[in-house]
Amino acid sequence: MAPIVVLLLLLLLSSLPPSSSEFTVVMPDSSALVDAPQTGFSDSARTDPAEQRAVYEIMEATGNGWATSIPDVCRGRWHGIECMPDTNDVYHVVSLSFGALSDDTAFPTCDPARSSLSPALLALPHLRSLFFYRCFTGSPQPVPAFLGRLGPTLHSLVLRENAHTGAIPAELGNLTSLRVLDLHGNHLSSSIPPPLQLLRNLQLLDLSHNQLFGPVPELNLPSLTVMDLSYNLLHGRIPTSFGRCDSLVKMDLSRNRFSGSIPDTLCDLQNLVLLDLSHNRLAGPLPRSLGGLRSLTALILTGNPMSSAMIPKDAFAGLAALNTLILSNMELQGSIPESIGELGSLRVLHLDGNKLNGSIPQSFQKLQKLTELRVNDNQLMGPIPIGREMLWKMGKKLRLYNNSGLCYDMSYGRYEGIESMSGISYCETEGKDAASARSHTTKHYLSSTSRDGGHRRPSSLSSSGAARKLHLAQEELVDLIAPLLVSLLVFL
Repeated sequence: MAPIVVLLLLLLLSSLPPSSSEFTVVMPDSSALVDAPQTGFSDSARTDPAEQRAVYEIMEATGNGWATSIPDVCRGRWHGIECMPDTNDVYHVVSLSFGALSDDTAFPTCDPARSSLSPALLALPHLRSLFFYRCFTGSPQPVPAFLGRLGPTLHSLVLRENAHTGAIPAELGNLTSLRVLDLHGNHLSSSIPPPLQLLRNLQLLDLSHNQLFGPVPELNLPSLTVMDLSYNLLHGRIPTSFGRCDSLVKMDLSRNRFSGSIPDTLCDLQNLVLLDLSHNRLAGPLPRSLGGLRSLTALILTGNPMSSAMIPKDAFAGLAALNTLILSNMELQGSIPESIGELGSLRVLHLDGNKLNGSIPQSFQKLQKLTELRVNDNQLMGPIPIGREMLWKMGKKLRLYNNSGLCYDMSYGRYEGIESMSGISYCETEGKDAASARSHTTKHYLSSTSRDGGHRRPSSLSSSGAARKLHLAQEELVDLIAPLLVSLLVFL
């Protein structure tokens, strides 16, 4: 299988929801098995007798005793078991999968009350892929250490949402040919064992949604493309060795307790597409070399208390592929760099919940692909450099409220009916003379609808303010009727 195909497979596996993902990745090896399409069975071919007995025991341990009625498990195979012949026409089990992923899958389901992982798995010397999904939820049990003795042929080990408890066995470090290790969504409560550093062929590591704690060991895994350690209790600094995992495409360390600064070494990951470090305890400053992440499309740092940190002027220069930038609730200070407006692929930009001041850069007019912008709850002021069409396009996904003095430039046209502009004033403009100024200036033109859908009470106006309103309305009425009168006179 070509490397690019493997990469795409791994990305697909990491992004699909648990209920519909296919995690079994079987890769060819140098064993005596015949790696070729199997269009049928030889009349003389039979399953290895020892492996046949082992499969019966494994199926019985998961509540699938019906398998004993099948005289040859490879010839009478079901979805969830894969076999391959050797040169002597003896069939060997290479893949076992259990659990109902969706209505479209037909893997054997498990009896949650009494299922277990049978040591008979060790009697399958050619096993390449082992997959269990939601199989032991009624009888939680540790991940058995004997899995570390499954042998050099095993490439994929997936024990996903099985309610496994206890520690990750250090013995898994013996599976040096492993390419996929997925323990997502269990109740594992231990540190990450250092022997996982020995898995030099690993391409996907998913330990997310557990209760893992402690510092992360220095993992320098050159083949790793997906690393997901999110939703745990991991703490300490992010290891600098992560920056040497040159093949990384996705790194998700969110929802942990990592502290310290973001290592500059992460900026060397030229293939990285997603970097999510959100909701940790990371401190500033932001790295100045983020522009080295040329392939990055999503950078998510929200929820890290980088008190007094500023956004470096050219922090994101060169990130031509970046479409999602989330820097919410980070206590960032200073101004918004003009360089953000040069990110032509940007679709989602969140800068809300900080202490940013100054104005929104004029360069934001260039963000033609922007569909979601949050700058609320800052100290911004001055004109909003976004035209009416963009305001309509973003709708409720535009959030501007709770700033010092943002206003809307009338030269873009009126914004009536745009809910996200509730409470935003029209900017004051100076005409050539006092009369022009009076006719072009409006203060605090309030929308009747607040940002949460409720109704605001109209502000009380002074007599001069009311007169000015009436004067403007009369002028607008004249502007509207005049062309009609001209047309009528021409017709007559």
